[in-house]
Amino acid sequence: MTTTSNDRSDQLDEAGLAVQNRLALGRQLGTGNIGHAEEDSDGRMRATIRIPEDELVWDPAIIILPHGGELELTLINDDKNTHCAVLPTIGDHLIIWLVNHSKGTATLNLPGPGTYWYGSTTGNDEGRGLTGAIVIGGEVPPEAKLDRPAQPRP
Repeated sequence: MTTTSNDRSDQLDEAGLAVQNRLALGRQLGTGNIGHAEEDSDGRMRATIRIPEDELVWDPAIIILPHGGELELTLINDDKNTHCAVLPTIGDHLIIWLVNHSKGTATLNLPGPGTYWYGSTTGNDEGRGLTGAIVIGGEVPPEAKLDRPAQPRP
């Protein structure tokens, strides 16, 4: 039997797995929403993620970017607890403290296609479900390509 995403969400709710401090602490990894970054005319992308109250998840948990580049990410903490966003970017990770009911903005430089993980490392937030991903499509920049013959693509 195939389960649609809405059916799966309903099943998680009924089982007590969709919120913290019920059957499990937070949602299970991979059950969050998917969002798409909006691209400005100058190529800069923007997205917003939030932590809903008492859910211990990023919403959306997955952000899709059409290509690498600069992403302005707005983070909103609607929760009653403080969290720490650990975000990927060129060089060291960027860390933003999000006290309860706060908002922050980060500018991330994500140059190429791939999956970049983000989360909150305070109080075992990641272990309880506060993890997410930024997924970037597109081609690898010419300067990053290996000097080899073209490879077959699926």
